[in-house]
Amino acid sequence: MIDGVKHDGPGPLLAFAMIVLLLASAVVDAQDAAAEYGLSLTLEQARTVTAAAKAAAHPKQWRVAVAVVDSGGHLVLLERMDGTQFGSIEIARQKAWTAVAFRRPSKAFEDMVAAGGAGVRLLRLEGATPIEGGIPLLREGRIVGAIGVSGATSEQDGIVARTGAAALK
Repeated sequence: MIDGVKHDGPGPLLAFAMIVLLLASAVVDAQDAAAEYGLSLTLEQARTVTAAAKAAAHPKQWRVAVAVVDSGGHLVLLERMDGTQFGSIEIARQKAWTAVAFRRPSKAFEDMVAAGGAGVRLLRLEGATPIEGGIPLLREGRIVGAIGVSGATSEQDGIVARTGAAALK
């Protein structure tokens, strides 16, 4: 009994807090298997990744913004193809940040949200953008940054981002 009111179980706020903690621990557990962070990629490497991504988008006439962040999530390079909506600039950066911060493609979050149930709670995970198009960039097995692409459909953004990521050797 609290304040003269009988409660049958944990309040909704406490229940929500417990669910968030469980979800956060699941994300942390999943990260244990992910690649470790390495030194940040160089500007030249970011240019290589961006050029490959734009080369994949151009012939299909997908107008996209491409953001590359370093291993700390800081913007290294951003390019917006002609005719791309300006809203895609920030979304591309957010997708890249999600991929590097959580050490996994942003599509992993999209899939969890799409599955419903507990996955919907990811929408409250601070900083996570659950939309395909963010890919960690690996060099010698370590995360050196991430690419984020926005402007086409999320599936098309993912194709462009994977092409850019594959260019980093």
